[in-house]
Amino acid sequence: MPPFTAHTADTAPAAVRPTIEGVRRRLGHLPAAVGLMAESPELLTGFLTVNGIFEKCALDPVEREVVVMTVATRNECHLCVAMHTAALVRHGATPELIDALRAGTPLPDDRLEALRRFTLAVLDHRGAVPEDGIAAFLTAGYQPRHALDVVLGVGTYTISTLANRLTGAPLDAPLAVYAWKPASGPTAHR
Repeated sequence: MPPFTAHTADTAPAAVRPTIEGVRRRLGHLPAAVGLMAESPELLTGFLTVNGIFEKCALDPVEREVVVMTVATRNECHLCVAMHTAALVRHGATPELIDALRAGTPLPDDRLEALRRFTLAVLDHRGAVPEDGIAAFLTAGYQPRHALDVVLGVGTYTISTLANRLTGAPLDAPLAVYAWKPASGPTAHR
C-alpha cells in the first residue's frame, strides 16, 4: 500500500485546508484523489490552478476532454478516465466518442480525431511534433494557439495522472459506473 494519507480538511497541511474545503463545497464531497494530493499543498494548488486555466483555453469542453482522455488512457490513470468519462456524459458526448476515447481507438469525428492524434504526437515526440503532424492538426481546422492549448492540457493532466497513480488514488463511489481498466500493453492506447 502506498505511504500516502487521504487527507480531509481537518488533517491536511494548514496551507491547503481552505482549498480542500472549497473543493468539497463545490463538488458536494471530497474526492479521494484531492485528499491524497493534499499531502503536497503545492502539488494540489498547482494542479487546481493550472486546471482552472486549462478550462478557459480556446478548446471547447469536449475538445478539452479529448486531450484529457488521451493523456489519461496513455498514462493508464483509471481514476482520470472514469472522472472524464462522467464529464463527457455531462457535455453530451456520443457513446461512440466516449467508447473510442476509453479504448484509445480512432474517433468517429474527423476533427476530434485530428486533435487526439496531435495530442498523442505531443506525448510521443515530447513536444517536437513533426511538421506533417502540425500540418494535419491545422488542416483539421485548428489554429496554432490550439496546439499550445494541447500542451497546456498535457501538462495539466500529466500532473494529475502521475499523482493519482503514485498515491494509488481509489475510484470514488459515484464514479463506479464509469470504471475503466487499461488494455494490456503500453501501445494499446495509440
